Amino acid sequence: MDIESTFLKDVYVINPKVNLDERGFFVETYRADLFKEVGIEDFFVQDNHSLSVKKNTIRGLYFQFDKPMAKLMRVTKGSAFLVAVDIRKDSPTFGQWIGLEASADNKKQLYAPAGFARGFQTLEDMTEVQYKVSAFYNPDGQGEILWNDKDIDINWPIKEEPVISDKNKNAPAFKEWCNNPKSDLFKVNT
Repeated sequence: MDIESTFLKDVYVINPKVNLDERGFFVETYRADLFKEVGIEDFFVQDNHSLSVKKNTIRGLYFQFDKPMAKLMRVTKGSAFLVAVDIRKDSPTFGQWIGLEASADNKKQLYAPAGFARGFQTLEDMTEVQYKVSAFYNPDGQGEILWNDKDIDINWPIKEEPVISDKNKNAPAFKEWCNNPKSDLFKVNT
């Protein structure tokens, strides 16, 4: 597998090697030893699986401040635009984002450590996104930032009105999160 660093500190794009034959394919999606070689030492404790029935569904931007978690995201059916936003106040890339088109075909993955808000936009109907996380889900410790916040200015690929939950529509703005004392919990080396 090829693990590429990005301009955001500690964020990586993972390009697994796909072994194809007449039966289909085989791919390693996670290897602790190869991840450790580039500095990813998270221990993943939970796997999550999301199905979005409609193209242009947006989920996120989510993060967890009480038991911060890293995420390793991949698409196993369809395609999606995966996003990670740096919300670590002491980071030189604070407030910056990276987006990646991942699909069941290209098998790309996006890894972002704790201190990042993550989300995605589906590019096809019936898209499934799976992700590993390094902390158990804590609903009382979860935060969210408005998906289309102007201060972050994510360039979502589909411009029409998204399929989105009321929770995501009414999420706090980035500046509102930054003024929350809990935002100080995230550090570059969390």
